Amino acid sequence: MNKFLLKALVLASVNIAFFADAQFRTRNRMDKLEEFDQQTFSWGFYLNGNKLDYRIVLDPRYGMEGNQNLVTSKESYSFGAGLIGKWRLNDYLDLRLEPGLQFAQRQLTFNTQSNDKYAAGSLTNDPFIPIPLTEKDKVREVKSTLVDIPVLLEFHGQRWYNSRPYIAGGVNYIVNLQSNSDSTDDNMQQVFRSTTHNFAWSAEMGVQFYFNKFKLTPAIRGTFIMNNEKVADNANTPPYWASAMSTLQTRAVFFVLKFE
Repeated sequence: MNKFLLKALVLASVNIAFFADAQFRTRNRMDKLEEFDQQTFSWGFYLNGNKLDYRIVLDPRYGMEGNQNLVTSKESYSFGAGLIGKWRLNDYLDLRLEPGLQFAQRQLTFNTQSNDKYAAGSLTNDPFIPIPLTEKDKVREVKSTLVDIPVLLEFHGQRWYNSRPYIAGGVNYIVNLQSNSDSTDDNMQQVFRSTTHNFAWSAEMGVQFYFNKFKLTPAIRGTFIMNNEKVADNANTPPYWASAMSTLQTRAVFFVLKFE
């Protein structure tokens, strides 16, 4: 269903672009919303499809067996929505605040039974009691509800008839409402924990299309969390899960449709 939604958004933007193309080819046509971009402040909303995955840096002891990665991530497709606030700085620069809500469910697989060989302990790791990992132990379905607050500096060219290309970049403050970071349970109780408060950077590019009553912007945005989202398991938990990872960071690609 999520993949279908993403495809529907892409097809909708393509159809609108083809529909609008006729008016862009007409040289004697009057420009639309000519004064819209002269407003100091304006607002709108957006809908988006997203693809989220994890960037994982594995612990060399517990996360790898020779050249084999013992922890893998499966990407997911989902959707989100948000609001747009624009502050015009000059003819070429706008500052944008675009808070939104994103939904995701990713899958982590831990094929880490081979870590039993470290159970006796050494100078660099404490001993632990091995347990047999079931399929339920190996797979974690990580559900996330993300409050994403990006601040973007947008640089755009001049209008070409009823269209205008732009690029943008900025930083994000992201709150994971399903992080489980305060839970006393961990992976031994099937609870995967990650950080609640995160910071990211984003880059975006798109084309703004002007119609009689509104401005439509299809865009592609990449967002990459900078901090380590991993929360360590409790001290008495065997090193099958969080200990197998050194760094865990969300990376996301958004296809966005903005309406202003």
